[in-house]
Amino acid sequence: MTTAAKNYEIDRDKGDFKYAETHKFDAGVGLNEGTIDYICDVKGEDDWIRQFRKRALKVFQDKPMPTHWATKDLENIDFNKIRYYLAGDQRAKKSWDDVPDEVKETFERLGIPENERKFLAGVEAQFDSEAAYSNIKEAVAKDGVIFMGSTDGLMEHPEIFKKWFGKVIPTGDNKFSALNSAVFSGGSFIYVPPGVKVSHPLQAYFRINAENFGQFERTLIIADEGSEVTYMEGCTAPKFDTATLHSAVVELVALPGAKIEYITVQNWSSNVFNLVTKRAIAHENSVVKWIDCNIGSRLTMKYPGVILKGRKARGEVMSIALANDGQHQDTGAKMIHAADETTSNIIAKSISVGKGRSTYRGQVHIPKHLKGCKNNTECDALLINSDSRTDTYPAITVRGDQNYVQHEASVSKVSAEQIFYMQQRGLSEAAAMSLSVNGFVNDLTRQFPMEYSVELKRLIELEMEGSVG
Repeated sequence: MTTAAKNYEIDRDKGDFKYAETHKFDAGVGLNEGTIDYICDVKGEDDWIRQFRKRALKVFQDKPMPTHWATKDLENIDFNKIRYYLAGDQRAKKSWDDVPDEVKETFERLGIPENERKFLAGVEAQFDSEAAYSNIKEAVAKDGVIFMGSTDGLMEHPEIFKKWFGKVIPTGDNKFSALNSAVFSGGSFIYVPPGVKVSHPLQAYFRINAENFGQFERTLIIADEGSEVTYMEGCTAPKFDTATLHSAVVELVALPGAKIEYITVQNWSSNVFNLVTKRAIAHENSVVKWIDCNIGSRLTMKYPGVILKGRKARGEVMSIALANDGQHQDTGAKMIHAADETTSNIIAKSISVGKGRSTYRGQVHIPKHLKGCKNNTECDALLINSDSRTDTYPAITVRGDQNYVQHEASVSKVSAEQIFYMQQRGLSEAAAMSLSVNGFVNDLTRQFPMEYSVELKRLIELEMEGSVG
């Protein structure tokens, strides 16, 4: 094993721990206008935000629960039993020494400070509703890069934040984007000035510690003309018997010639409903790349999208989903071509273990008036057991005769002969199975920074333990 692998090897229950709640601010259970007023008062928000939240609350209440898929799972969410705001403090600490001990220990156990020292340009650590720690390296800040929690970004840089806030994903986009708009707190705000290329990743880590809690971070990343940035997020929660809700909204804006890479490694515990809306606008000659890995949660519904607004814009989604017993990974991608010579690429790989279910749900739209647009979609599924399930629902609409689209999909099972062959060379059956699965996703994991690639492979190994038979 390499030194890097030793540094980043994780335990099965690395994220399964919690601390006693010591929240200074608690909005209580349930959602109404009083909840909104409490959040606004505690955060000291301007009146326009209060009105924005209350309008969003009405949209959320009026919109029915989605009924076209995952209906049975969504019926288990009781919005009246969820706590919508819990925080120990309102302002993120700039020094790690100032972070409360129990929060500090949480993120030290997860390796966050170590990662920051080694290879990050900046890091943010969110604990329940608010960022507990946020810091950016001085050399990056000197270039004018802004990286902070959304709460601070809204207060300190309203001229930038307000211009794009809610413009990529409108409040009424879906029921859960409306819910987020009503009670959002935390998340990341990043602005990269024209021509600045951030050489090391910025990272955020989201941690749910409380039971019966909903985390609703709001992330906004703006890459100005010709700039480049990579952002990585990790997510964990301890195991509870009760349902926990995570419903984030992520908006990306890539201005002409800019490049944004957004990487997610999600390892939520199996009680979390992970219902996330992620979308980007790509202007002329810009590139947006989503790399999305979903391993934990009870139900994930997430379809990162790119609106290819400018000529020669490019959008990519590369995703890995692993569904174990009792889990449904309903993931995919959306590519909306809105300018000539735009290109999109979707590569999705899913693994279903035991009675786990994985679903690919995609949308590609190229209207008739456009020319020179290209899309490639690849969906590959791997079934581990006879009870495993996978479904693929690609919706590709291409019109006109000057555009190019290709789609391919495959479903396969781990070969008994292949497992037997590896066993004859000294591997255990479980190790052989893990090797097969990691080989299946290897071409995607190579896209990751080394530290995340090692962690992802280890997470897959842990999920595969006990899967044979």
